[in-house]
Amino acid sequence: MTRGRPPLLPPALLALADGTVYRGHAFGARAVGVGEVCFNTSITGYQEILTDPSYAGQMVVMTYTQIGNVGVNPEDEESPRPFLQGFIVKEIFHEPSNWRSAESLDAYMRRHGIPGVAGIDTRALVRRIRDAGAQVGVLSTNPGRQDAAQLVEQARRDPGLEGRDLAAEVTCDAPYDWAQGRWQGIEGQVPRAGRPGPVFKLVALDYGIKRNIVRMLHDHGFDVTVVPAHTGADEILALEPDAIFLSNGPGDPAAVRGTQAVVRRLAESKPIFGICLGHQILGLALGGRTLKLKFGHHGGNQPGQDLATGKVAICAENHGYAVDADSLSEAGEPVEITHVNLNDGTVEGLAHKTRPLFSVQYHPEASPGPHDAAYFFGRFREMVARHAAGEAVTGAQIAAGGGASRSNPAAAPPTDAPK
Repeated sequence: MTRGRPPLLPPALLALADGTVYRGHAFGARAVGVGEVCFNTSITGYQEILTDPSYAGQMVVMTYTQIGNVGVNPEDEESPRPFLQGFIVKEIFHEPSNWRSAESLDAYMRRHGIPGVAGIDTRALVRRIRDAGAQVGVLSTNPGRQDAAQLVEQARRDPGLEGRDLAAEVTCDAPYDWAQGRWQGIEGQVPRAGRPGPVFKLVALDYGIKRNIVRMLHDHGFDVTVVPAHTGADEILALEPDAIFLSNGPGDPAAVRGTQAVVRRLAESKPIFGICLGHQILGLALGGRTLKLKFGHHGGNQPGQDLATGKVAICAENHGYAVDADSLSEAGEPVEITHVNLNDGTVEGLAHKTRPLFSVQYHPEASPGPHDAAYFFGRFREMVARHAAGEAVTGAQIAAGGGASRSNPAAAPPTDAPK
């Protein structure tokens, strides 16, 4: 029995395009959600998962069995609202127990119109996705829409994610400045180092940006202006930035209209750092291709190896597409692969050999973690500082662990950066 569950919960039904049907208990909004079903292997951080815009167009299955036990709070939101289509769990807690909790997960999802289902065999569902690959599902928590055959047919008719510009659906409406750092924690903890100087001006393209990314950029000495995904290169350059950031985001990178040409133009004169979808867009802008993965990488336990050092970081990831390694060499750009996923060998990082450009597939800013890869923000600051000082620094030099310039101590990363 679901712990803390009120009596007489309405039924919920999840129907997959392959005809499989799962029946459980409804929570969250009474609605019908349609999206690609994926699974996330994180044990903590369900609120960050819910509010990650990268899940637009998808429904998330949590492999961890007990969800909702710490509630939700405003500080842990990664965006203004959830963008996913549905949430699928084994056991939902309706009565959270945590001093930071401001609301139950059930109430939060009802407020934002997101349907959820609990009480199904999530292990069986995850095995089906792993074996057959990602597929569209329909989740109905509407008591009047529980006909399995009709919902299966609706799932089969849905076109899925490929070719859909989801960045346009989640990006901000207008530019804005960001001036907030990371949560300072509780009284008595070891204080963090202050922001390093000098401060550099950064423009971040919002393909579905997470708040902890801009918090980390702020703390590493950047004044951040976030602009909509389809902002033109001339408009961005008119802001006179010292560097450009390409954010995470949802869906098919090849479908984000117009952005490849914009990034190519910006790469002619500005240092660039990309994360997740931003990494894929940089790969496309450099002449590469992207491919859809069987079921993607979603969770906080992905092994990413730095090829320069051989070290492995446990990483948070959330993506269903990857850069095709062979396409980068075929394009003729001097780009090297810097990181790979040890589970399947897919590209996890790339760097340019003659320009100050690099990117990573995973999330070094991950909140609540893991934090193994947080050093990338220090690397980015070093690259920007050295470029601003007139050095011909390249992404490949930074990826290889090239130290800060002796003539430019401001290039050194903040003292809290992992060594």
